[in-house]
Amino acid sequence: MASTVQFDPTSLSKYGRLALVARNLVEGFLTGVHKSPYKGFSVEFAEHRQYYPGDEIRHIDWRAYGKTDRYYIKEYEEETNLKAHLLVDASGSMRYKGKHGAKFEHAQYIAASLAYLMLHQRDAVGLATHDTKVRQLVPPKANAKHLLRLLNVLEQTQPGGETGLAPLWHQLAGQFKRRGLVVILSDCFEDIPPLLRALRHFRHKRHEVLLFHVLAPEEVDFPFKKWTQFRDLEVFGNKMLVDPQQLRREYQKNFQTFCKDLRDACGKAQVDYHLVRTDEPVEKALGVYLTRRQRQK
Repeated sequence: MASTVQFDPTSLSKYGRLALVARNLVEGFLTGVHKSPYKGFSVEFAEHRQYYPGDEIRHIDWRAYGKTDRYYIKEYEEETNLKAHLLVDASGSMRYKGKHGAKFEHAQYIAASLAYLMLHQRDAVGLATHDTKVRQLVPPKANAKHLLRLLNVLEQTQPGGETGLAPLWHQLAGQFKRRGLVVILSDCFEDIPPLLRALRHFRHKRHEVLLFHVLAPEEVDFPFKKWTQFRDLEVFGNKMLVDPQQLRREYQKNFQTFCKDLRDACGKAQVDYHLVRTDEPVEKALGVYLTRRQRQK
């Protein structure tokens, strides 16, 4: 069955550069309609699963309870496909711009391309941009016009402000009622333990979580050689002149530890972690998403 969601390149050209970038990046990745791996309670019986606190009692299979003395839920194939939420970090640190463009710009391209791809596959997509608070929250929908709204929000968002990831993720985990896919795009510059608790909150709500850890190669490799002034992009006026030669070894050790701790935390929370550098093509992130979706079929 062909997708009912169609994108006209001519009409997209009216909505700015991001729409055209997304279309060009997704070209070749479109795979048509897929069957959602998620189950609902609306069409055809699929299987039983164990009852969890919070499940509706009316879906308990009492006949199975009589035979096993355990509570089981009857699951059914759902009429709609995946419901996805794109969480884009718009804090000041995402404004960092190395030789290959700003981290936020890279996250924009990935989010726009994923939205384009998901909507083509008739999935419902929502968007949340945030720093210390939620800037914009667009509920998931699954139609072509919705893409333009998502791209509009992404294009108009300017990164700035301090980072407050963990409290916001907790807040959003409480707001996303129906389980689905949560895609996070962030540099994750925050303490790991609260991030881990927030990621576990999403998983407790039975969301699948895909984390793109967006970093500039300069942050990873620290190639600076001359005396350099480093500015805090989240706190105005906070800057320091340093000799990077003296800092390099200690910096790289600490940064590698941070990345490893985050990756390990994602493993503990059963979150898919992927490091994304701004010098890598956006198509790599799309490939990660599609490979993941293929595994779920």
